[in-house]
Amino acid sequence: MTEKLPPVRVRFAPSPTGRTHLGSGRTALYNYLLARQTGGQFLLRIEDTDQKRYVPEAEQELIESLRWLGLEWDEGPDVGGPYGPYRQSERKEIYLEYARQLIEKDKAYYCFCSPQRLAHLREQQMQAKQPTMYDGLCRQLTLEDALRRVKQGEPHVIRFKTPKEGSITVRDYLRGDITVENRTIDDYILVKSDGWALYHLAAMVDDHLMRITHVLRSSEWLSTFPLHGHIIRAFGWQEPVFVHLSVFLKPSGKGKMSKRESAQLLQDGYSIFIKDLEQLGYLPEAVVNWIALMGWSYDDKTEFFTMQDLIEKFSLDHLNPSPAAINFTKFDHFNGLHIRHLTVDELARRVKPFLLKAGLRVDDTKLIQIAPIIQERLVTLDDAVEMAGFFFRQQLEYDPTLLIGKNLSATESLKALQESYDLLCNLTFDEKETVETALRNLAEHKGLKAGQLFGILRIAVTGQSVSPPLIESMLILGKDQVMQRVQDALKRLEGLVQSSVS
Repeated sequence: MTEKLPPVRVRFAPSPTGRTHLGSGRTALYNYLLARQTGGQFLLRIEDTDQKRYVPEAEQELIESLRWLGLEWDEGPDVGGPYGPYRQSERKEIYLEYARQLIEKDKAYYCFCSPQRLAHLREQQMQAKQPTMYDGLCRQLTLEDALRRVKQGEPHVIRFKTPKEGSITVRDYLRGDITVENRTIDDYILVKSDGWALYHLAAMVDDHLMRITHVLRSSEWLSTFPLHGHIIRAFGWQEPVFVHLSVFLKPSGKGKMSKRESAQLLQDGYSIFIKDLEQLGYLPEAVVNWIALMGWSYDDKTEFFTMQDLIEKFSLDHLNPSPAAINFTKFDHFNGLHIRHLTVDELARRVKPFLLKAGLRVDDTKLIQIAPIIQERLVTLDDAVEMAGFFFRQQLEYDPTLLIGKNLSATESLKALQESYDLLCNLTFDEKETVETALRNLAEHKGLKAGQLFGILRIAVTGQSVSPPLIESMLILGKDQVMQRVQDALKRLEGLVQSSVS
């Protein structure tokens, strides 16, 4: 049994430069679960120092996506908190102050190299098949010279002064100790020439000031993890527990998902973007269940989890660092499970917007009756439009030839449907068994299989060859509407018979 952690402080710190995808959702989820399980705090921090790539709509989509998933934060830009501001663009002076501290400690330095010189240096290194790194030219400057040039307004950046001897060992919770030779680590830029701090400095400063105890982030940060270790140690700060999460791969398992493939996915009814999944009829409960299991497992058999289950059972020790392929077939399976876990009233409430979006006028009383008979058959909420839309349509559109029963002629089908109509006229639509027994007896009397007669009636009543249970559907529609639809079907069949004769 994993030892229970004391209350943690964790953060989800996205850069709003694009749409919110499943990987971001899972990172946020794992942080949220750890905070709730330990009675700690979950922070939302907006890392928007890259002003050129910042997209205002992306931040709004991010917040809406997280809230849709059921992830509420204790501190953040919209809810406040004792360690704000929680938007990095509002913390510019804080980072500059800490950058200056590093310079004073001889752990960072001003660099005045032009973009042209750096581009030329990079080109030379590539031609010589050497690692592309800064050559340390400005590292040799005295602080007095550098400050004089800064005061004169010369463009500059601030670089970290990475030790060139020895090695550094940083610890990832999932992978253990990672040791890297210092000479292989670049003198990374901490503050750009426009005064904006880069992630390497800003995130480390914020994690310290916001008292973050555990950093759960993508394994894409592993390459610069040693640099982050150097920066934290340069300040002499307590290091948080770092947990680098597995990356998501394409369904094929080969490589990361690209935007081009995302567009193709959407045509197939899937998406890697959380906002799209909501519109496609997926449940947030299913998304949470699905992404939780892409990189974590409780045991080798349990697969259905509610949010509360996950809060109780989540453990860092059961995380898997290996890349996880996105499996949409499994996603459909989870969505079906969670749809069947809903109460009838809740299912009706969630299905209704999809029916309205399809232009249907929805009767709430009827919808409550419909929900139980479609619940077992739905994969997504949007499926309700195709499966149950006929309940709310005044006129059915279908190919009249579908009214011809299996192994029957149009004339035989017409006679069978006419006798069904006559029979139904004399029945009250009170009991399912009464209606079903009467129709089965009619089929037997006519020497038909029940499936042949029911198939004709299904098209007549629903306009679909696949529908919820026929008799239950007829009772929900009511006798008047059923008789009207059967009468309309008789006219269509009569037309077929007449055209075949002529």
